[in-house]
Amino acid sequence: MKRQIPNVITCLNLFSGCIGISLAFNGQLIDAGYAIIAAAIFDFFDGLAARLLNVSSPMGKELDSLADMVSFGLLPSVIIYVMLHESPALMFGDEWLKYIAFLITIFSALRLAKFNLDTRQTTIFIGLPTPACALFILGLPHIAMSPSLLVSAYIQNPVILIILTLALSFLLVAEIPLMSLKFTDFGLKNNAYRYLLLLCSLVLILLWQFSAIPLIVILYIVLSAVQFSQLK
Repeated sequence: MKRQIPNVITCLNLFSGCIGISLAFNGQLIDAGYAIIAAAIFDFFDGLAARLLNVSSPMGKELDSLADMVSFGLLPSVIIYVMLHESPALMFGDEWLKYIAFLITIFSALRLAKFNLDTRQTTIFIGLPTPACALFILGLPHIAMSPSLLVSAYIQNPVILIILTLALSFLLVAEIPLMSLKFTDFGLKNNAYRYLLLLCSLVLILLWQFSAIPLIVILYIVLSAVQFSQLK
């Protein structure tokens, strides 16, 4: 039973993704975003449980990737798809454009397959992690529903959504080093950029709640670029 505890948690990740897809297709995009957050929490704790219980296994690794494919690959694509489908600016004859949303799913699959084989990604990431991509996308409906934000009037524009989809798809497989958020120690010297990211994230969340998540992901990419440029 102990060996199956991480797998059960991984299955809860997968279940959250399935629920989120159902909610998204029903137009409940905010609730679908909460499903991404639940999946991300389970995704964190399945690995933690495996390490604490010392029961890591090849099956667990493969199951984790399959769950991530649904929760952080397909579900965010469905959110973009529904936003494009509901966009008042999407003209008759341009309906096919909404299927561009599923590039996120395709490139997430490529990203996960690459991650499983890439021995460089033990202490850093090469390319945007799928959970970060999914979290970016869950913030978009929140921004669209926040008229106090200057960008809210533009986020539902299909051109903006398609550009974001293409940019995120590229970042998923790009040869760009990004810092891991796993702490090997808690000293300031080795974790300065992690602490800065966490501090800025806390401030942004307090200011704009879930609408701040896309900005946090951008900040994560920028801080990673600064960190690794200094190591060259």
